[in-house]
Amino acid sequence: MTTVAIATLGCKTNQFESAAMSDQLTTAGYRLIPFSQPADIYIINSCTVTARTDAETRKLIRRARRQNPDARIIATGCYAQVAPGDLERIPELDIVLGNREKRTISSLLQSDTSQVSDIMDDTAAAALGLTSFADHTRAFLQIQNGCDSFCSYCIVPYARGASRSVLPGDVLDGIRTMTGNGFREVVLTGIHLGAYGLDLTPPETLTALVRHCVAERVATRLRLGSIEPNELEPELLQLIADSPLLCRHLHLPLQSGSDDVLARMGRRYTRSQFYELIATIIAKVPDIFIGLDLIAGFPGESEGDFFETCRLIEDLPVAGLHVFPFSIRPGTKAATLPGQIAPRIISERARILRTLAVRKQREFLDRTLGTCLSALGQQYDPATETVTGLTGNYIQVRYRGTRELLRSLTTVRIESHDGTLATGNIVVPID
Repeated sequence: MTTVAIATLGCKTNQFESAAMSDQLTTAGYRLIPFSQPADIYIINSCTVTARTDAETRKLIRRARRQNPDARIIATGCYAQVAPGDLERIPELDIVLGNREKRTISSLLQSDTSQVSDIMDDTAAAALGLTSFADHTRAFLQIQNGCDSFCSYCIVPYARGASRSVLPGDVLDGIRTMTGNGFREVVLTGIHLGAYGLDLTPPETLTALVRHCVAERVATRLRLGSIEPNELEPELLQLIADSPLLCRHLHLPLQSGSDDVLARMGRRYTRSQFYELIATIIAKVPDIFIGLDLIAGFPGESEGDFFETCRLIEDLPVAGLHVFPFSIRPGTKAATLPGQIAPRIISERARILRTLAVRKQREFLDRTLGTCLSALGQQYDPATETVTGLTGNYIQVRYRGTRELLRSLTTVRIESHDGTLATGNIVVPID
């Protein structure tokens, strides 16, 4: 059998699409193997959020050629979509395929020419059709694609096209299929998840979709991907507070704690609105894990602006920070804004935020000591006879147990932690 290896960079949407490509290729008779092994065909599913991810794509292309000089090497994904010419100039690469071409990639692997269709012509989300996933405990389900926001720093709308949503019935069927295949947790993902359903006729909302999922109990555990701060509806927050089906975990892209910077970014909320939102969330769901995205060194970010961001984070009971040093993306408004920050200053500000992230995570874990949480067993270590699981509020916890606890939900009392990994003991389930 012809062997294929896939490397995936970037977001959970890309992870879902790589899994969908794997399904498609397996059905077509190809054998999937790890990217680290010599393969007949290599596929790099690229990301283009930062210059670093572009560089990583190029690195993986060259690595694949070294592993098998005779292999066929294909680049797809967002970098391939927005800059196919740049990739075509890499001598180690054979062809470039756009994001839309992922849907029929099994028929394009032997093509002699690159194919990158205009993503702006896409008016509907692709059918799901996914029956397996590499992680045998959790699965990601893409329910929305594209974005209409055009934040000044972001290339994603050009790589993913307009916002478009999977029909609610297809989403529910997709969750049922994944649950039927043994996945205990399904993560709903999208490029602009909070815009889910607004393009459908009649219009739908993410809140209404989640309400259907809860009413029909279509999964053992359901987790939501990143949601814009101004799109978290009160009813959705109440569902997270009330339903054991929904994980107590939110990821919110803050980006900056300065109103001036937020305005230049094209964000649709203010510092005070974000602060009030977090206060509301914590009042409703005290033990929730709140993760934030932050951009360090956005053009025109003064020392005072950066101080405002740090002070806001200090005041918020958040649990995790995903820090992005600002990176110029050609084709975005931010690339031409005045006040570009020196790389050394950007790096230093990112370092400060990451140091703050370590402390905020430790403080969150401190607050969980002594609590009983449901953990989904993901890894077993026979040497120590311990299981590492993931709780609904996104804590990695290790506890004594057997291999049989893999893919099982177990109630664990959190006893200690080292700042990142918690240690717990199995207790009799509360319910």
